[in-house]
Amino acid sequence: MTRRKQDVAPGRLDHVGVAVRSLEEALAPYEKGLGLTVVDIEELPTEKVRVAFLPMGDTRLEFLEPTGDDSPIARFLQRRGEGIHHLCFQVDNLEATLERLRKAGVELVDEKPRAGAGGSRVAFIHPRGMAGVLVELVEKERS
Repeated sequence: MTRRKQDVAPGRLDHVGVAVRSLEEALAPYEKGLGLTVVDIEELPTEKVRVAFLPMGDTRLEFLEPTGDDSPIARFLQRRGEGIHHLCFQVDNLEATLERLRKAGVELVDEKPRAGAGGSRVAFIHPRGMAGVLVELVEKERS
């Protein structure tokens, strides 16, 4: 089956987001113990977070470290501690996917896409609409 641009179903699991207090401490066992390699560390000032990506086959682990006490990741860490924060699915058409979710009555965190890491566009779906799981949708920058 050929995927068309207007398709709104997720194409693949892009990454699993993990909230951590310190990138350096959290990454050490993944790099030294599991032999994974960090390919990028980026700061997103608008989200008050530093992110590190570790590829694993067709997907990645994304570690998120807050850069301020008012960061959403800092609030998550205060409530739940370190651990899995979200699942992220890649989509071809983020606006169309958000529209499909709205029509289905799914509660969204983001009504419109916003800037994400690596030049991508992202939007989040509220956990109440996804069986308690925070879901991120990502549309990669087209080359």
